[in-house]
Amino acid sequence: MTPKIAPEISIAGRKIGAAHSPYIICELSGNHNGSLDRALALVDAAADTGCDAIKLQTYTADTITLKSDRPEFRITGGLWDGRTLHDLYDEAHTPWDWHAALFERAAKRGVTMFSSPFDETAVDFLDALGAPAFKIASFELIDLPLVAYAAAKGKPLVMSTGMANLSEIEAAVATARQYGTGEIVLLHCVSEYPARIADANVRVVPDLGAKFGCPSGLSDHTFGTAASVASIALGGCVIEKHFTLARADGGPDSGFSLEPAEFTALVKDCKDAWAALGHVHYDLVGSERTSRPFRRSLYVVADVKAGETFTRANVRSVRPGRGLPPVRLWDVLGKTATRDIVSGEPLSDDMVG
Repeated sequence: MTPKIAPEISIAGRKIGAAHSPYIICELSGNHNGSLDRALALVDAAADTGCDAIKLQTYTADTITLKSDRPEFRITGGLWDGRTLHDLYDEAHTPWDWHAALFERAAKRGVTMFSSPFDETAVDFLDALGAPAFKIASFELIDLPLVAYAAAKGKPLVMSTGMANLSEIEAAVATARQYGTGEIVLLHCVSEYPARIADANVRVVPDLGAKFGCPSGLSDHTFGTAASVASIALGGCVIEKHFTLARADGGPDSGFSLEPAEFTALVKDCKDAWAALGHVHYDLVGSERTSRPFRRSLYVVADVKAGETFTRANVRSVRPGRGLPPVRLWDVLGKTATRDIVSGEPLSDDMVG
């Protein structure tokens, strides 16, 4: 069976691919800090940044892990050192009964909203809400039954590849294409919170797109915007970045999230970087045409009498560009003037005998 390959996809009518301005996803994650009012304020603030989409995470502590004190259920090191998975996810999850209000607020603000489902019940729930796409998180990429279930809803999948090796990515892509429409986006991701800029390796972004014939991008956990902008310059189509109202307010993901002004700058810089790529050509652009008359040309720099020889002492290449092209200097030297020429006149063919 021939796999369904979509080098360009569409989410809620917005085309995503190399020929289109980058698609910027604002990830709210758990930075609502347990408050619906704050979650709604996050949606409003995200919409103000100019992002293309706002993303939630749809799970409960019990759908993503087990309530257990066994050592393997406890986090060691990093931002969440010492916490159990169940405790962390219980704090960070976005209550399902908030989703309708959040989707409604995003729609009112004219911004697409979708989410990461972490089990099949979440897929069904989001599908019923009208989510136009699903995000498969890095930790879930190896859950091929979940990938298949989400793909079978007939919507695009955005899949993060953090921690996955090439064979695992291949399996996830094959599953998504077998069960779904073939509309996928692959996001290079370093599943480190925060990720070091030296580990970003954004050259993977265009390689993913080339290997799998799909739009690719970056799920960026580094500080700042440099990695995101670099990935766009290399051909990335999608950026996902965590967002908060203020890092000082705390929250499970606040330490590596951007504040509103920073996210606004991210959106602008990524879209400007894409616009700057343009296309390969060697013709003048409009802004250059007004500058062209100020290029160098040959001018007479000392008075010359008719019949006098042109030398480097009386002809020079200077700005502006009203005289003969500088390359003609070799032709002019040693020739004689056809008339008296005053210093400061641009040299023309009719002056050269």
